[in-house]
Amino acid sequence: MTRSVLLCGYYGEHNLGDDALLEALLHQLPASVTPLVTAYDEAAVEQRHGVATVQRRSLRNVLIALRQCRALVLGGGSLLQDSTSLRSLLYYGALIVAARLQGRPVFLWAQGLGPLRRLRSRLLVRWLLPMATAITWRDAGSARLARELGCVAPHGADAVWALPPLPWLGRGGPIVVCWRPTRLLTPQSWSVLLEALSQLAEAHDRQVLWLPFHRSQDDPLLQWLQQQGLMPPALLRRSRQVEAQLPSEAMAVFRSAGLVVAMRLHALILAALSGSPVAALSYDPKVQACASEFGCGCTDLADVLPSPDQLSAAWADALDQPTSADALRQMQQATAVHQALLQRLGA
Repeated sequence: MTRSVLLCGYYGEHNLGDDALLEALLHQLPASVTPLVTAYDEAAVEQRHGVATVQRRSLRNVLIALRQCRALVLGGGSLLQDSTSLRSLLYYGALIVAARLQGRPVFLWAQGLGPLRRLRSRLLVRWLLPMATAITWRDAGSARLARELGCVAPHGADAVWALPPLPWLGRGGPIVVCWRPTRLLTPQSWSVLLEALSQLAEAHDRQVLWLPFHRSQDDPLLQWLQQQGLMPPALLRRSRQVEAQLPSEAMAVFRSAGLVVAMRLHALILAALSGSPVAALSYDPKVQACASEFGCGCTDLADVLPSPDQLSAAWADALDQPTSADALRQMQQATAVHQALLQRLGA
């Protein structure tokens, strides 16, 4: 058995949020630890981070790699959930069980827990959590759900908050939107959001930049909205899509923005780390939880939407009002609990 530690997550899937989580994890990992990372696009992860990888979409290959490692780390994000699919939960459950059967310690680092929509999912997770050697949760909601399932462990903030912040340069800058498809939004709901965005851009004479965070899911959104006839002509004239291959490239866009309106959790966090004014649209409880802890405005897409006028006015109040340095510092300090967990790997 080598000194390698298997870092397991949704890495190399061309999702800037999970790419940022991997950056934070590698940054917090003790220098004495050699990482082996599960990744889909292995070449990209190896080139970017200089680490060895194993194909994450092959459970067989991951289990073979686990036998050569001395510990398993489930690294950030919401891995123990069944909203993506029950199959995803079973995948991570199989890794935890395999690690424990081999006598390997299991660390749940900066994890989100849930949603667990099925009774069998809750029963499975209740059985899995005691197998973990140590756990830190990324938010109070995850820690609360874990307590309901009989597991008490500390929580901090999402680990991406630990990345280095940037100074904001964006007064008078464009409006950046990081939106994603979601079943919560009907064509009528999309029309409300787009009309509000159009009013805001017109009233303050701003360009609108569309920044996809998950390549396969978010890239087609702007074109789809056009094809559905949902884009107001004035907004379409002001809109263009921009690309970011790395979290640092996304932060470079954010730091020059007058406002970032984010559905994606890690778009919200990276924008705040860039000092940008932010507003959240919550398609998932994790976004609402982060916005509440951080203290930024948030519209829950599961509720009845405000009118376009009301929504535009709320965003206008946030425009050119940079992120609070005190709030940012508090969120960064709350990630120390995750680093403390990883120090046990270096012992």
